[in-house]
Amino acid sequence: MKQILHTTLVSLGLVLLAGCASKSGGKFTDYPPAVTGATMSVKVESKLDPALLRPDASMMTLGPGDQIDVELLGQPGSRTTLTIGPDGKIYFNLLSGLDVWGLTITDCKALLEKELGQYLTAPRVSVSLRAVGSQQFWMLGRLKKPGVYPMTGPITLIEALAQAGGTARSESQISTEELSDLRHSFVVRDGQFLPVNFDRLLRHGDMSQNIYLKAGDFVYVPFALNQEVFVMGAVKFPRAIPFSDQMSLVTAIASVSGTVSYDILDRTDNGVTTVNADLSHVVVVRGSLSEPHVYVLNYLDIVKGKAPDFRLEPGDIVNVPNSPYTSLKRYVNLILNNFSATVAANEGVRAGGGTVNVGVSVPVGR
Repeated sequence: MKQILHTTLVSLGLVLLAGCASKSGGKFTDYPPAVTGATMSVKVESKLDPALLRPDASMMTLGPGDQIDVELLGQPGSRTTLTIGPDGKIYFNLLSGLDVWGLTITDCKALLEKELGQYLTAPRVSVSLRAVGSQQFWMLGRLKKPGVYPMTGPITLIEALAQAGGTARSESQISTEELSDLRHSFVVRDGQFLPVNFDRLLRHGDMSQNIYLKAGDFVYVPFALNQEVFVMGAVKFPRAIPFSDQMSLVTAIASVSGTVSYDILDRTDNGVTTVNADLSHVVVVRGSLSEPHVYVLNYLDIVKGKAPDFRLEPGDIVNVPNSPYTSLKRYVNLILNNFSATVAANEGVRAGGGTVNVGVSVPVGR
């Protein structure tokens, strides 16, 4: 379990982001001019790849932690349960160590018969899968049975949620209040945010959102009553901060000790250039993660009194760009990738009993 936690969290933590963004004439094309006095507001919608709605056609392969039953046919009492070791090897009969990591059950059977043929005449082997330990998916958050589940075959998101007992509701006899925040629920695959709309799937029965999961997927359903704002990017201490009444863009950024600048080495003359954050295009992502409403704000004008401050809401994601970006849609996708991967890493650590708190940030935009 600890090894799985470590491997998953490292892969999530190593997500490198670079990004960009804006809107012109209704299309996300050119870098927007500095917003003066008014807020630029757009809705960003990402569509799911239709391939996500089909099961993975590849055969399951063996890996460390899997258990298989192996038997030499014609030899009573030879049936043995083997656990594939951390090195991917099994030890059976006269074989000192056979590497089966990445093999299918059929491939494993053929390899056993081939290697045993050095010692036995025309050996026939039976191999069957007893338990899966190498391929798993994560179901965490406000679910009735959160945890890590084995990937024993094709499984859809709805089936996985059912396996985890469904989303949590109030146990009060006078209330059936939904305790799960479907708007901010997400799936992370290989460090990338998948724009699944949990609300459309679970409340409206939209099967176009019912993707097939793959081994290593991370599904997270947050608590509906969480009152937090997430401040990311070019700030001193990127993190989630408790929401309070009257919280604004200025007070949120002040809560993380303000914005930062950074030095870049110029390889042509070995000089150092100080780059300041792009404070004229601060982004606030609000609402459903799959169909967020995005606000682009001129933080410089706000602090200079040239524009009104911007009132925040619980669940808002505030991002201060490290540098100018060129496509708002791509930049928002990068923010959501970083946000979901960071939350997944933190929740994975907590599930494993750890206390590590990974900060949230988005590196230099391009």
